[in-house]
Amino acid sequence: MSKALFVLSVYVAGLVFIFLQHAFGQGEYKFDLAEIEKEIKKKPYHIGGFLEFRPVLFSLDQESAFHKLRFFDQDEGTTLEQYNFGLRLEGSYQKGIASLYFRTDSRLWYDYQGRDGDIDLQEGYLSLKPGPIFTLETGKKVVQWGKGYAFNPVAFVSRPKDPDDPAEALEGYYVVMADLIKSFGGPLKTLAFTPAILPATESINDDFGTLNHINFAAKLYFLLWDTDLDILFFTGESRTTRYGFDFAGNIKTNFEIHGELAWITDFDKKSIDSEGNLSTEESDILRCLLGIRYLTANEITFTVEYYHNGGGIDKDDAENLFRFVDHAYDTFLDTGDSVQLDKAARLSRSTLAALKPMRDYLYFRAGWKEPFDILYFTPAVTSIINLTDRSLSITPELVYSPETNLELRLRGTFLTGDKNTEYGEKQNDYKVELRIRYYFN
Repeated sequence: MSKALFVLSVYVAGLVFIFLQHAFGQGEYKFDLAEIEKEIKKKPYHIGGFLEFRPVLFSLDQESAFHKLRFFDQDEGTTLEQYNFGLRLEGSYQKGIASLYFRTDSRLWYDYQGRDGDIDLQEGYLSLKPGPIFTLETGKKVVQWGKGYAFNPVAFVSRPKDPDDPAEALEGYYVVMADLIKSFGGPLKTLAFTPAILPATESINDDFGTLNHINFAAKLYFLLWDTDLDILFFTGESRTTRYGFDFAGNIKTNFEIHGELAWITDFDKKSIDSEGNLSTEESDILRCLLGIRYLTANEITFTVEYYHNGGGIDKDDAENLFRFVDHAYDTFLDTGDSVQLDKAARLSRSTLAALKPMRDYLYFRAGWKEPFDILYFTPAVTSIINLTDRSLSITPELVYSPETNLELRLRGTFLTGDKNTEYGEKQNDYKVELRIRYYFN
C-alpha cells in the first residue's frame, strides 16, 4: 500500500508539474547548452562531513516534576554524564540536468543507561533542472519554508527547529516538489511557485500524522521591491488544513525585520484539569512570529523574535499537570504504586513534550564576531523566555576555530523559574557541553 501511494504521488506530481510549468513559463522552457557544458567541466561529485565528540554534564533538579517522572524509582545522584560520538557524511553528484544529494548521521552515545547508537538518512533526493526556471525534486528533503530564525510557524512540511540550537540541520520528509521561477523588470522582481506532495504511510513519513494519505502543499513567492513575501497552503488528511504568510525585508542594510503567520483549522486544543484529566476542543488557531536582526558597527548581531503558539497549553493547564505529578509522586512514596505516575507521564508526553509547548515566547540572541580582533572566535548568549509563566533559559557559548577544519564550541544552558513553571520544572538545573567537530572534504 505504501509503495503504491508513493508511486501514485510521483505520477500525479509529474502531471501537475508539467501542466504548471507549461502555464507558468510559456515560451521559456528550453535547454541552455552553454550552462550544461559549463557544469560538465566542474567536478561532478562532492563528499564531505564531520566527525564529532560531544561530552555533556547535566545537573539534576531532584525536586522538579520532570525529574520525578523519569527517576521516581532510581537514584542517579545530582549529576549525569553523557558522551556522544557522531559522524556526518554528505555528498552530491551531478551529471547534466540531474543531481543527487545525500546526508547521513551516525551516532553513538554512552550514559547512565549504557551504550546505544543509530544511523539515519537525514536527506537523500534527486533533483532535475532542465532549465533555469524549472526544478523537480523527489526523495527525502528538508523543505525550508519560513523566515524565522528560531521558530517557523509556516513550515508546514518540515520538522520543527530546536529553538535551543536552531542552526542544527534537520531531518527531512519524503516529498515530491518543484520550483517554477520567473523574473521581471519592474517592482515585482521575482515570482516563484513551489508545489509539493507528501505521502504519509507506514513506511514513508510515518510520523507526519494520520497514515495512508497523500498531502499537498504549495508556496507562492514574491520579491516585491526589496521585500521577500510568501503565501503558503497545506491540505490533506494527515493533518488539518492550514494557511500561511511570511515576509522579510531590510529597513536598513544592517537592520532586517521578518514575520510569519499561520492559520490552522480544526486543531485539537488540549486542557488539563486539577485531577490530571486531559480534554480536547477542536478549534481554529493562530501561530505567528515577529522578529528583527540587527548588526552593529563592531559586528555584534542581535536577533529577537516573539512567538505566539495559539495551540499551546495555558498557564493553568501546566500548573494542573505539575501539581498532579507531585501528587502522583507522593502516592508512589507512600504506597509504591506508580499507576498515577504512569498516567502523568502519558499526560506530559501529549502536552509538554513538544518544543515550546505553551502560548508565548521571546527569543533573544547576541553574537559577537571576532571581538578585540581575536580571529576565528565568536562568543554569544541566547535566552528564551516563557512569557506566560516568566520562566527562562540562558545559554552562553564560545565558538573557536583554531584551524580551518576544526571547530570547538563550549556552551552551558541554565534554567530558572518558580515552581509550577515550564523551566522551573525541567529535569535539569543546567547542562554544560563541549562540542568538537572536525570537518573533511
